[in-house]
Amino acid sequence: MRIAIIAPPWVAVPPLAYGGTEAVIDGLARALQSAGHEVLLFATGDSTCPVPSSWVFAAAVGVDAARPATELHHVVNAYDWIAGEADVVHDHTLVGPVYAQRFATVPVVTTNHGPFDGELGDYYRAIAPCVPIIAISRHQASTAVRTPVAAVIHHGVDVARFPVGNGEGGYALFLGRMSPDKGVHTAIAVARAAGVPLKIACKMQEPAEQAYYRAEVAPLLGDDVQFVGEVGGDEKLDLLAGARCLLNPIAWHEPFGMVMIEAMACGTPVVATPMGAVNEIIHDGVTGFVRATPGDLAVAVIAAGQLDRLACRQVAAERFSTARMAADHVRLYESVAGARRAPARVA
Repeated sequence: MRIAIIAPPWVAVPPLAYGGTEAVIDGLARALQSAGHEVLLFATGDSTCPVPSSWVFAAAVGVDAARPATELHHVVNAYDWIAGEADVVHDHTLVGPVYAQRFATVPVVTTNHGPFDGELGDYYRAIAPCVPIIAISRHQASTAVRTPVAAVIHHGVDVARFPVGNGEGGYALFLGRMSPDKGVHTAIAVARAAGVPLKIACKMQEPAEQAYYRAEVAPLLGDDVQFVGEVGGDEKLDLLAGARCLLNPIAWHEPFGMVMIEAMACGTPVVATPMGAVNEIIHDGVTGFVRATPGDLAVAVIAAGQLDRLACRQVAAERFSTARMAADHVRLYESVAGARRAPARVA
């Protein structure tokens, strides 16, 4: 198939550091190309995903500069470039699926990377009759009230690109965004209760993230709790591989959670709260532990050192590979493209 993928203009593909959506897009594009499909990527000029690509912004705009007009400028140029060149368009922007409805020649699908029950709920309900919507977990799909979901497709990672670690660093790792919803302060309390050192690697660029850090996290730092800043590339992989466990005490119903499958790909167990898609990702007692209270989480951090790290890696390869993710998408693409080509029935 000829598959066009439109990424948002805020972060490069793949991201240099934090950027879950862009990491997913990069993995999907690579896997589709490896499977023999022709992939076209419209992203930003600083993107390095090794597929044919184009852009209108030479560099990632940044989430702080996110505006509808900026995204629309990106999208208009994307569809101009794609015109007549694809069997299906996978649009990961917000304005794109609405703009795409003016075209009748190519089917468009979109992925909701956020909640269905937030302020965008009405948006997805409105576009669903024309643009098939992909959910990224069963839990997320269950919140899509009056919004039909075309497919539930879990994210994937290229497991071969992740080093297998033995956890010799001995620390628990928090990796994500500096936010109370992510539970950074809870991770500190849990690690201290377990008597295990904690490393905190976080994106901290927005004012709310910085304010939370100053008020709730910085006062808790010490010799046993280290803030290492935002990481990416080999530095992130080394931190994951060396960790005793990934500590992920989220306090919101996160639609997926890429960091959990990245940890598993390194053989690192995950200790997390039963929120959002966690129970779909973590096999309790095999790839980590799912516990609800700080006390139980602390016990789980200690027990994580006894889990089989190769089993974590194997589960990641079997359930959360980019090859599986690509195959799931192709099934939907073929279904959507086939429905568009099918002749109308005559009554």
